[in-house]
Amino acid sequence: MCIIELMSNETGSHDSFSFWVDEKAPVGPDQKAVVKHLAGLFRQLAKKVMKKWSMTQTLTFREQLEGGIRYFDLRVSSKPGEPGHEVYFIHGLFGHKVRDGLNEINDFLNSHTKEVVFLDFNHHYAMGKEHHMYLIAMLQNIFGHKLCKRNVVEDITLDYLWENKCQVIVFYHHELAEDCPLLWPGSKIPAPWANTTDALKLIEFLQTTLGERSKYGSFHVSQAILTPRVKTIFIGLMKGLRNHLVERNLPTIMTWVESQKPGANGVNIITCDFVELVDFATTVINLNKLLIPNLAIT
Repeated sequence: MCIIELMSNETGSHDSFSFWVDEKAPVGPDQKAVVKHLAGLFRQLAKKVMKKWSMTQTLTFREQLEGGIRYFDLRVSSKPGEPGHEVYFIHGLFGHKVRDGLNEINDFLNSHTKEVVFLDFNHHYAMGKEHHMYLIAMLQNIFGHKLCKRNVVEDITLDYLWENKCQVIVFYHHELAEDCPLLWPGSKIPAPWANTTDALKLIEFLQTTLGERSKYGSFHVSQAILTPRVKTIFIGLMKGLRNHLVERNLPTIMTWVESQKPGANGVNIITCDFVELVDFATTVINLNKLLIPNLAIT
């Protein structure tokens, strides 16, 4: 990856784990009561529709990594009623066990010792203190010395990470992480959410929040994603997120991405849905060449 320092540009995926969801499991605790009620009434039909709108990626963690993705948007949950403290990825429907996903990422890092990933655990559902402690211990057991301790953001350069053999920066949006120096607080990686189905409104929002971002002291995620409304889902019920909303708006979104500049006054991390639909990772990574004087992008 052609980056000079981590305040430059990184590629990310939205709901990174959603390439597989379990249609046989109960609807997740992240959903409203009315959705759970409808799923109870229509059972598998309802879950098939949910799957079409819950899946925002089709590539596995390994495939995303091989394609250049380095930031992962992670939402996790316990399964209410299940004994023990196991945690799963969640986006409407349950995904794989978190442990399996982390091991897949770690396997990639073991064979690519110069690569660095951002793991952003930004939503937690149905998790008590024991679940959080279980997950935090899991992160330490799997990644060990690869975990980067909290530090001044501007000091986290690739040279610093390579020198200290760090490959993983974990952001954990929960107060229980405050006492663990290996976990970075969520405040260090704001990710403003446009919450719109309109591509032009999304672009306006992205530009506005970039202008308002802190130039120092934190990373920043630009979520180049569209969020369906109930009406959107009803109109495109059987088409799903990809076919009804994402594909037709990608040209507008990618035009914005291509026009950006990296660095303290520009974009830092950009995420999108279905990262394989366009040459998203290469486009974002190439923006970093603008930081290198007299280097033309080819």
